[in-house]
Amino acid sequence: MRNVLPAPIDDRPLVLRDQAGGVLTLTLDRGERFNPLSSAMIAAISAELEAIAVDPSVRVVILAASGKGFCAGHDLKEMRAHAGDKAWQRDLFDRCGRMMMSLTTLPQPVVARVHGIATAAGCQLVSMCDLAVATESASFALPGVNIGVFCSTPAVGVARNVGRKRAMEMLLTGEMIDAHTALAWGLVNRVVAPAALDDEIRHFTDIILARSPAAIRLGKQAFYQQIERPLEEAYGLTSETMACNLLLDDAVEGMDAFLAKRPAVWQGR
Repeated sequence: MRNVLPAPIDDRPLVLRDQAGGVLTLTLDRGERFNPLSSAMIAAISAELEAIAVDPSVRVVILAASGKGFCAGHDLKEMRAHAGDKAWQRDLFDRCGRMMMSLTTLPQPVVARVHGIATAAGCQLVSMCDLAVATESASFALPGVNIGVFCSTPAVGVARNVGRKRAMEMLLTGEMIDAHTALAWGLVNRVVAPAALDDEIRHFTDIILARSPAAIRLGKQAFYQQIERPLEEAYGLTSETMACNLLLDDAVEGMDAFLAKRPAVWQGR
């Protein structure tokens, strides 16, 4: 009988972390497999976001990926291995949903750095970031229907970016859309040549770093709280937010600096 060797253990970090000044880059690092959102990858991203949320040295986050593409979605091999186990599947999607939502509750803005494919839950990941910059060769899809698995959870984020008819087109056909279509539909903010990707992201991060961190933190929280509420509730919530914002030291400093025609010096409180 032939001896069967166990599969080698891959002990590389799933997510790489690199910080330069106030900008922290998280890089999904299973590029050889298009960075699938396995249960372990979801846990690794969640742990990083939890740490970032309480780190005042981080002002803005870039979510990037290694290899030829951004993210191909969930790990189908792992999901297939648990076929028939509804409890396991439900736990996977619940944990993924919490990770996705944490991108919006994170105090710091998150910029997706997209190259290659972003499909299924990978497309969802782009949609849940605050900003997204893609290369001209990037492509996006919700292709689950092609294999009999409708992309219901990815649709939550994508439909909040692109609108119902376009989301349903992606969901019902499973077809790829190119980067310029994603831009026109509202899934990404900018489309650039690959060589210009980091410069375009730096354009956003430089602007964010020059703004009041306290105001951005408060404003991001209010944006996501109000966006799904009825109009009257949304105005009530944001009126309270604006009133609280004007009590910040940075608001006083910002108005004084504007009136005095001088640069503001943010306190961050």
